[in-house]
Amino acid sequence: MSQISHFLSQMSFPVYLAPMEGVTDRAFRLQCKRQGADVLISEFISSDALSREVDKSMRKMCFDEEERPFGVQIFGHDEHSLVTAARYAEERRPDFIDINWGCPVKKIVSKGAGSAILQDIPKMVALTSAVVKAVGLPVTVKTRLGWDSSSKPIVEVAERLQDIGIQAIAIHGRTRAQMYGGEADWSLIGAVKENPRMTIPVIGNGDINSAAKAVEYKERYGVDAVMIGRAAIGNPWIFAQVKARLAGLPEHVPTYEERVAMVLQQLQTTAEEKGERRAVLEMRSQYAGYFKAIPHFKSTRMQLMAATSIEECARLLNSFVVPREP
Repeated sequence: MSQISHFLSQMSFPVYLAPMEGVTDRAFRLQCKRQGADVLISEFISSDALSREVDKSMRKMCFDEEERPFGVQIFGHDEHSLVTAARYAEERRPDFIDINWGCPVKKIVSKGAGSAILQDIPKMVALTSAVVKAVGLPVTVKTRLGWDSSSKPIVEVAERLQDIGIQAIAIHGRTRAQMYGGEADWSLIGAVKENPRMTIPVIGNGDINSAAKAVEYKERYGVDAVMIGRAAIGNPWIFAQVKARLAGLPEHVPTYEERVAMVLQQLQTTAEEKGERRAVLEMRSQYAGYFKAIPHFKSTRMQLMAATSIEECARLLNSFVVPREP
């Protein structure tokens, strides 16, 4: 049994937090971990930047022991920088190293990184193999179905990557051409899992926006785990809800007070690492998620968007009175 398979086997059905640039920093990851996320991964980190020891990128590899099992995700387009980055990551002693072969963003793809590699599968295999051979930690891959609707080689790709030594594969059910639009196609993720040659864990990703869908897709496609990304932004308790549904228990919907406590904790943790101003600015993108179900909150949310200190945020949040149901 591989190292990845071993720690996944200790969980009834692992739920990953997907790595998201500008979102899954330490503060947000800890929030999700405390709400039940099983496996965490860093924001994706440029191998070029790591090979040049850029301080901001080096800091992205930092994590707390509480976050384990934890992976550092790297992306790049050439063997030297990817291998160098993987070795730097290994020094931080995460549980695994993940290679991003799925990011569809133009500035990443234009450099030949991320999902650009889906146009050159032999290169994808060669670069991944170089990383696997360079480090002692398990190496995993996150990728997409293919480049566009005319090229979806994921079943073959997964098999070839397994053959050169990766220990798990996470598949986003879209092509690069789809970006984040349209509906994720899980049928091909299921086909990878059903391939009798596949023995490594297959993690499904894309459109998991509720506990009900996580359980439905687990049962329909037979994946070993699911990965939740955008649906967790401002909604970290989705992990607890998945766990509850898997256990046949009622899903807890957090009270207003619980949401406020989570927001203030996230603000404080972010401030400790990045400073109060950055913490307040970055939190603005998550208020809509945190307080989506709270009636008449819009005015307070607009004030929060203009707040400049944690103290001001706390005052606004604690002074809001949740309307009573009629």
